[in-house]
Amino acid sequence: MVIKLGKYSISNIGLAGDVCFALEAIKNKSTGAYMACANPHSLVIASKDVLFESALKNADILLPDGTGIIIAAKILGLPCTEKVAGTDFFLGLSRKANEEKRGIKYFFLGSSKKTLKLIEERMKRDFPCIEVCGTYSPPFKAKFSKEENEAMIDAVNNAGADVLWVGMTAPKQEKWIYENRDKLDVPFAAAIGAVFDFYAGTRKRSSGFWITIGLEWLPRFLKEPGRLWERNLKSTPIFLGWVLKEKIKQMMRQE
Repeated sequence: MVIKLGKYSISNIGLAGDVCFALEAIKNKSTGAYMACANPHSLVIASKDVLFESALKNADILLPDGTGIIIAAKILGLPCTEKVAGTDFFLGLSRKANEEKRGIKYFFLGSSKKTLKLIEERMKRDFPCIEVCGTYSPPFKAKFSKEENEAMIDAVNNAGADVLWVGMTAPKQEKWIYENRDKLDVPFAAAIGAVFDFYAGTRKRSSGFWITIGLEWLPRFLKEPGRLWERNLKSTPIFLGWVLKEKIKQMMRQE
């Protein structure tokens, strides 16, 4: 089900397994289950943010979202070979739910009204058996007021959604889900960040070629070096340094 990578329990059941887990949670109609993504940058940021660390550690599904996670697993001899990005999970769950005609309802929280409208329009074309029962564009700010937070929770709960997709960028989205999970009347929530823009078409995901060779990050970095330099040039080396230290400890224990 999972591998232990440092403090974190990362899913190693692949996309199909992750989708089945989420659908089972939705079917059971219990509340509080959620998904988050683990990649080198998020784990480095979490090492300096206690709330973010808790959000990742307590996720019901923590996806191996990043080639760095797969490389780390290989170095440490852990059974995890399939990278599962947030986009893969969103599309995989949507395809399965649409095929099975379960009558699942989605709520999208995050991004701009324009992006949300584009998502809603595309959902009708791609997945007609899934109902978008609500969308909400929160204020673009670092911290929400009590009133703003309550308005967001009320909007989700009043819609009767089965799945809440949250796209506020990390770590804000994961912390928001974690802090409010007991107040949300929704079976399953997922933090998927840039997937909102990818699906709406307002930003392009790297092509299949780059994804296949494990360099999905490179085209995005070349387009937005100012925004992504810390993720790729700072966090990744730190993460790999952690992995190599753990590998050395493994080898010493075996001697």
